[in-house]
Amino acid sequence: MRAVIGLGNPEPVHAATRHNLGFWVVERLLRARRWKTRVYPWGEVAKRPEAVLLRPFTYMNRSGESALRLVRSYGLPVADLLVVYDDVDLPLGAVRLSPRGGPGTHKGMRSVLSALATQEVPRLRVGVGPPPQGTDLADYVLRPPREDEIPSLLRGVDLAAELALTFIDVGTGGALDHYARLNLPL
Repeated sequence: MRAVIGLGNPEPVHAATRHNLGFWVVERLLRARRWKTRVYPWGEVAKRPEAVLLRPFTYMNRSGESALRLVRSYGLPVADLLVVYDDVDLPLGAVRLSPRGGPGTHKGMRSVLSALATQEVPRLRVGVGPPPQGTDLADYVLRPPREDEIPSLLRGVDLAAELALTFIDVGTGGALDHYARLNLPL
């Protein structure tokens, strides 16, 4: 069984923000296949025989608590997780798939890696671009994107969902092969 964890903030006021792109990807996955959904105090879990999806109920900076609960509840090895999140260090709508690494500037991913006590966690990042000069990073990611940014973000989210489904079906190696065939810029 594999798991996709979409990072975001749980309250409806955050639904349309840049910081919730991980949730946007999970929403695409929920529409792509039939899932049985169950709500726990730590997150919403959608399940199929081959996979689970998680939208944490913890805030972004505490995402690791929900990820750890999922791993323990379902007996998942961290190699079978894919964490999906927004990234200000990538251009708007760009998508990057990596089998491991550090959290970069992302506090949600930092929480996940800390809770799981490893950097060997596959991740899928969707670029939101850097904040404009003089704009606070937290303010930037916690605001909805501008109207002209939405098409690029949606293309990135759709591509991320495609890669996440490939991960579910064939694992990290197969998803990386699919990603390489897309010939995306590095």
